[in-house]
Amino acid sequence: MSAFIIRWGADAKFKGFWGLRHLMLAFALALRRFGVIFGTMRMILYSALLSLGLGGSAMGAPANAVFPNIDGGSHVLSEWSGQPVLVVNTASRCGFTPQYSALQDVYDRYKDRGLVVLAVPSDDFNQELDTASEVKEFCEITFGLDLPMTDITSVKGADAHPFYQSVKAETGFTPRWNFNKVLIAPDGSVAGTWGASTRPTSRQITRAIEALLD
Repeated sequence: MSAFIIRWGADAKFKGFWGLRHLMLAFALALRRFGVIFGTMRMILYSALLSLGLGGSAMGAPANAVFPNIDGGSHVLSEWSGQPVLVVNTASRCGFTPQYSALQDVYDRYKDRGLVVLAVPSDDFNQELDTASEVKEFCEITFGLDLPMTDITSVKGADAHPFYQSVKAETGFTPRWNFNKVLIAPDGSVAGTWGASTRPTSRQITRAIEALLD
């Protein structure tokens, strides 16, 4: 880089103002090239650190996240360590509420191979029933649900459950409506996220799930 600048500096002695202008442009170009090289080296190093488990969990979800169980007690993600978990924020009075049937279908199809589907009822979009018992009764009677469910839980904003806060901080994803999906891989990383319009039985989601199964 020094030789590059010196050569242009020599020209500047003979070209006055235009020579100085060329010198400044050359210096800026050299800095830009150095910046690109440095940035590339930094990304290579960071990728290597991630592969060694030393770079943090930029795409991870909290393995020890605890959700209140709609039946009492709690659901702890670490209990499902080594299994894929599809986490879906739900609501009983939403246009997407019929997706409960699709969630149950996906659960029934893959649960024997290790998949867990966790429904997270939420009133963040003002479309949930008043109490957890009402939600449980509605889901059992209307959809015959027997998959794991949490108590009514906040999924966005300052009051969001730590699971969703972590997913947002580390991946940028936050539910924008009911029935948004977060797929957690067996190693605890976030394998995929989808909005309300992507059905649980869609090929996008089932393909991602199948890739994580034994």
